[in-house]
Amino acid sequence: MKFNDIFSILEKNKYYVFSYGDLLSFFPKEKKQNLKKLLYRWKNKGFINSLKRGLYELTYPKNFTIPDLYIANKLYSPSYISLETALSNYSIIPEVSMAVTSITTKPTRRFKNDHGLFIYRTIRPEAFIGYNVEKQGLFDVFMAEPEKAVIDYLYFKNYSWKGLTLKEERFDRNILAGLKKNKLEKYAKMFNLNLKEFYAYL
Repeated sequence: MKFNDIFSILEKNKYYVFSYGDLLSFFPKEKKQNLKKLLYRWKNKGFINSLKRGLYELTYPKNFTIPDLYIANKLYSPSYISLETALSNYSIIPEVSMAVTSITTKPTRRFKNDHGLFIYRTIRPEAFIGYNVEKQGLFDVFMAEPEKAVIDYLYFKNYSWKGLTLKEERFDRNILAGLKKNKLEKYAKMFNLNLKEFYAYL
């Protein structure tokens, strides 16, 4: 099997990031061991890049400029972008996080590859809501709504990290004041968060 055969199928189906399992589904008659050898060979030639064990991105013959946020969705699924990365995306905080931060229903994980560091925080399945599809070029990214990103952040600051002092946070209060209170309270209820201090901060 030639790389061009693989590439044409993956590009046609928009599998710019693909797994070993994806190849098996596209080429069910191909021997598993042969596919593994081909992946190893193509990786060494720079045709594909390994994102983690069993997951790859296309790097040749086209540069698709795959966004890190899309890669984050694919690295560990189900997940959506939230916390510092989403807050920065909405300009609620000024700085860009050094890592791409996501929410998942799976165990907490960290991955590092050529694109950088990817961090995943765990929540209960019933709280895994409040995200939309955001278009970034050719790619669909699962991104938390601004209200959900704020509540996710407050939850983990209060219960999983070192605690929260709102006055020390670099939130843009004008943007926060424009968020929908009904959504904030809906999501806060899932975590038993009291927003009294938050509203006073505004």
